[in-house]
Amino acid sequence: MSLQNDRYTYRVTWSEDDQEYVGLCVEFPSLSWLAKSPEAALQGIRKIVNDAVTDIRDNGETPPSPLSGKSFSGRFIVRLPPEVHRDLAIKAAEEGISLNRLISSKLSNI
Repeated sequence: MSLQNDRYTYRVTWSEDDQEYVGLCVEFPSLSWLAKSPEAALQGIRKIVNDAVTDIRDNGETPPSPLSGKSFSGRFIVRLPPEVHRDLAIKAAEEGISLNRLISSKLSNI
């Protein structure tokens, strides 16, 4: 199987509720994959994301752009390294909030 989506942002975490590992993709927050091992969870989420990308393209639509390919300026009143900006953008996407809201929340907790 040739996966077209290796540039997407994947995470594997333990689900206490399910007693299994869960594979997630930040760019596709509605998708997940449960498995007994972290390796199987990653393989499963990569496959369903690949299937979703194929379906989206087959319907003449454009799939989400991978966060890894986006350019980040590194600026928002203060300067940060672009890698930090990317990490914050991923965290905000995972939490389903704007980058501005995430930063405001973090700064208000100092």
